[in-house]
Amino acid sequence: MIVVAGEALVDLVPEAVGNASAPLLPARGGGPYNTALALARLDSATAFCSRISTDAFGASLVDRLREEKVDLDLVQRGPEPTTLAVASIDGNGSAAYTFYCQGTADRLFTLPGPFPAGTRAVSFGTCSLVLEPGASVYEELMHREARLGRFIALDPNIRAGLIPDPDAYRARFGRLLSSVSLLKLSDEDAQWLGYDIAGWLAAGPSAVVVTRGGAGLTVYTGCGGEHSVPGEPVRVIDTIGAGDTVNAALLHALSERDLLSADALAGLSADTWRQVLGFAAGAAAVTCARAGADPPFAYELPGPRP
Repeated sequence: MIVVAGEALVDLVPEAVGNASAPLLPARGGGPYNTALALARLDSATAFCSRISTDAFGASLVDRLREEKVDLDLVQRGPEPTTLAVASIDGNGSAAYTFYCQGTADRLFTLPGPFPAGTRAVSFGTCSLVLEPGASVYEELMHREARLGRFIALDPNIRAGLIPDPDAYRARFGRLLSSVSLLKLSDEDAQWLGYDIAGWLAAGPSAVVVTRGGAGLTVYTGCGGEHSVPGEPVRVIDTIGAGDTVNAALLHALSERDLLSADALAGLSADTWRQVLGFAAGAAAVTCARAGADPPFAYELPGPRP
């Protein structure tokens, strides 16, 4: 099983791109939430670890997890409201967000008990690593699971408008790396964090994967390897959930090959890395070709399964 830890929220997405007065339509989302759904659609056994509101939005978020067969045993519930993210989409389909998160349920996440014995990997990221007091709890949880020998994936998915103290956040990011096996981030995230691939690898991860939009993906490994694949050509509707789909596809492809360990990751061949990255690029292309965070099912992806 792969556990995804982090926030679930509701995106308010314009009905018409480029129209500032267009109605806003609610869509269930959040980076970790999208990652969990994408993993489940790829047929990976998946559990979600979060705190979700008992309001109408929260009930809808939980219903979708249940429909997609995501395990809910690690989901906490609370009466506080659901976080809202108002999306604006530019002419290229790229999304920017304004967040409404004061006093919301996901911020009040508390440390869960032991994870199921079959847990092979835990994925963290996005707003849950920013918004206190929950952010400190997620940090504690990451270090706890790493000490137990579990594979840790981190996708910081930077939302700069939510980060009141960039220096403090970068310091937290540095602390997290000692527990991380796989760091995945966008080129924009890497720029914001200082683009120090060598330093990040030295701090802990066995591999760093950088996504470059339509230009594809590159992995940097601790042994000095650098391997890239191009993006798949696609008519982009929007990029909502594309990075989360990459995150899920990487974890799924590694899991299918029984490579969810730091040592296994360190020894991957160039050919295997290109297969894994190519699978992730193909999955992201499907997400970009349709509106909202709507990741592919396994049967939608061409070619041999990873």
